[in-house]
Amino acid sequence: MYGSTSGNFKGGGGYADIETGYEPSGALYPGIDYSDNVLRWGFIRKVYGILSTQIVLTALVAAVIVFSQPVADFFAHNTLLLVLLALLPLILLCPLYNYQHHHPLNLVLLSLFTVFLSLSVGTSCAFIRGDVLLEALILTATVALALTAYTFWAVKQGHDFSFLRPYLFVSLVVLVLWGIIQVCAYRTSQLILSCFCGFQIFFPLGPVSGTIFAAITTVIFSAYIIYDTENLIRRFTFDEYIWASVSLYLDILNLFLALLNLLRGLQSNN
Repeated sequence: MYGSTSGNFKGGGGYADIETGYEPSGALYPGIDYSDNVLRWGFIRKVYGILSTQIVLTALVAAVIVFSQPVADFFAHNTLLLVLLALLPLILLCPLYNYQHHHPLNLVLLSLFTVFLSLSVGTSCAFIRGDVLLEALILTATVALALTAYTFWAVKQGHDFSFLRPYLFVSLVVLVLWGIIQVCAYRTSQLILSCFCGFQIFFPLGPVSGTIFAAITTVIFSAYIIYDTENLIRRFTFDEYIWASVSLYLDILNLFLALLNLLRGLQSNN
């Protein structure tokens, strides 16, 4: 229907000659046929529509907490509630992954996941200076849009970023372990920590350590945006729109939080 095996097919930007390797201007990557290209573009628009809704919802929920001091104080003074809000999104990831193809349950789980995560983000932002928040928002939007545009261009040129997968996985594991070490060190005495874990000798706590951690986290989640955007273009199946949006949402959210901590660290060091 969309082409033939005689050598030519009509794409969104003109005719593509399979024998000469000519690709239509609207092709997402070399070698994709017209019908798959049309379906993939529809899938991408659907994912970015869901992602935009998540980001807007997060901004609205966080704004309520940031601009309402009683609400911010309520969350800040309830440690158990903060722990629960931090754990609930992690818990929801399991059913969200398992039921991502079950409509409308997948949308309900996605909404809950986004709201609970938004509450945690709002609480984190509530006691941060407004200029730092604005800088972090502008930087996050700029970096995310620039990396997305670059990835679309690079994939169109035939570049493959799948080699990043093992490096990103190892980097994420190291970040989690480093974060756990810092949290434990913050909550326990220096003597107990020295007996329990020798890492503290090499990674002492303080503003400099926190700034380094935030800078490394920024680089890692910038790479994750490239990797997951390429997965969106090439690898996610058409029924994985929920998981694709969750992946990109977490990348952007973690990038924002990393930039926020980086800016805070730089200001405190100055």
